[in-house]
Amino acid sequence: MIRKISLVLFIVSFYTAVFAQQNTITYKYNLLLTGASFASPENRWFEMGCHVLGANPINRAIGGEAIASTANRMADGTLYSKAELENLDALVIMQVHERDVFEPSQLKENYHDYPTPFERINYAAAFDYVIKRYISECYELKNDPQSKYYNTPTGKPAVIVLCTDWHDARVVYNTSVRQLAEKWGFPVVEFDKNIGFSKNQVHPVTHEHYSLLYSTDTQELNGIKYGWHPIRGEASYIQQRMAAIFAHKMKEILPLK
Repeated sequence: MIRKISLVLFIVSFYTAVFAQQNTITYKYNLLLTGASFASPENRWFEMGCHVLGANPINRAIGGEAIASTANRMADGTLYSKAELENLDALVIMQVHERDVFEPSQLKENYHDYPTPFERINYAAAFDYVIKRYISECYELKNDPQSKYYNTPTGKPAVIVLCTDWHDARVVYNTSVRQLAEKWGFPVVEFDKNIGFSKNQVHPVTHEHYSLLYSTDTQELNGIKYGWHPIRGEASYIQQRMAAIFAHKMKEILPLK
């Protein structure tokens, strides 16, 4: 009986120590990702990239959402908590629908001027809201007595990182997101330029677009069939490559710690 009790106590102590160790992981960075099906946790590129960076992967991407969804979640306070805002090192946006996210004609000067909730109509306006609100909230931490940025001249540095689609067939989005990045001075994770193939050349054996080899479904753009959603999971070549591209770019962006 005593042996059994001792064994039980040993097992409990062992797993308690393991659990405690798992919960004392120290991350160098905290990165928040918002997006849809290409960014959701099932993909794994974000999580694998964060592992390389020593970063805490806060993945708020949900399949089927759009940048309007991100804006609405910011408006109702569910995209991130106050504590998360305080400690975020970067907001990464991978909302890559084939829409113009730069078109400036209906943009408001202040994010407060936008009526909410947003609908999936003006993608550029929703991007503008998200960007201006995040920058404003980071800056306003200088006026929060409970923030470590209280009374600092700049508030919290607002780091926003934009992403292209995973390949270069979505020309409207990929072009306009670069225009948006140039406007604000934001860095871009250029998956499309670094993925290893292009819409400009078909595969010499299949005579189709390379992306079809690495995807689970298809999308037709301008009468041409392309790969739509890349194969998911840590064993996926595309997820591994995207993780490498993401980590490489973020190493250029994040401050040394």
